[in-house]
Amino acid sequence: MQAWLCENPIGIDAVTWQEMPTPEPAEGQVRIAIKAASLNFPDILIVQNKYQHKPALPFVPGSEYAGVIEALGAGVTHLKVGQNVACLSGTGGFGTHTLAPAAMCMPLPAGFPHVDAAAFIMIYATSHHALVDRAALKAGETVLILGAAGGVGTSAIQIAKAMGAMVIAAASSDDKCALCKSIGADETINYSTEDLRERIKALTGGKGPDVIYDPVGGAYTEPAFRSIAWRGRYLVVGFAAGPIPALPFNLMLLKGASVVGVFWGDFAKKEPKANAAMMGELATWYAQGKIKPVIDRTMPMAQLKEAYAHMSSRAVMGKLVMVNLLILS
Repeated sequence: MQAWLCENPIGIDAVTWQEMPTPEPAEGQVRIAIKAASLNFPDILIVQNKYQHKPALPFVPGSEYAGVIEALGAGVTHLKVGQNVACLSGTGGFGTHTLAPAAMCMPLPAGFPHVDAAAFIMIYATSHHALVDRAALKAGETVLILGAAGGVGTSAIQIAKAMGAMVIAAASSDDKCALCKSIGADETINYSTEDLRERIKALTGGKGPDVIYDPVGGAYTEPAFRSIAWRGRYLVVGFAAGPIPALPFNLMLLKGASVVGVFWGDFAKKEPKANAAMMGELATWYAQGKIKPVIDRTMPMAQLKEAYAHMSSRAVMGKLVMVNLLILS
């Protein structure tokens, strides 16, 4: 097998493409021939030693991937060789093969392409957990989505619309706003050229959004929160902008509003039955055409460093997916 190996987490330039022995699965594991692997923001952080999870060295980055099971470890009975699966295991995806915990593999129904599957679990699970579970979003409510043209942002638009909400998508360019409109956003805000608070006020008749979905953080957090509706729920999803913002606590008091943390990874570990039910609902929505990953582009696995550069430029709209061309079906 071949894979991108990180031996010194000082950045993507230190990650190298290497030949390695093809491993055999241990108890509870499966070996997957990787067809596609998506690039997520944590994949950028983890090779810089800036992510909260710090794997033992050396490691193969690539948190989310899809492919075909080649071998089963002892005790694995619910999966079979030749089965198409997707997996989000944190590492291992940027190569031709990997070992994955069988319990973390999501069997793919017929008609679920590997590229879509590799771009599915993290963004849709995060957004479903955020909007359905943490925010208890109701039909007819208004949702403001920051960073709306990114992977989690596009998934949040689709889920909010599937739930009957009115969606305001905020993004940093006209092209990104146009993408958001094309997948269902009712209104858009280009916060590079428009005043965020004034535009929110105009679009909501002064009421403000009931739910704010924020995977960005940084400078837009406080003006967004100051615009929230009475009893609003502010979803803290991530900090793609870099700086972790600080909010004056009196704002929560004055707005009667809640700041709600969203950590899907720990939810999946601590509430596995609820997570399994959620993933089942998401698979049904995909089959019904209610949700579908927005793919910015696919790139050969050999071009991982170029993909990191494109992701870091913040030009990606939706998800960027690496493919193993020789084994892509």
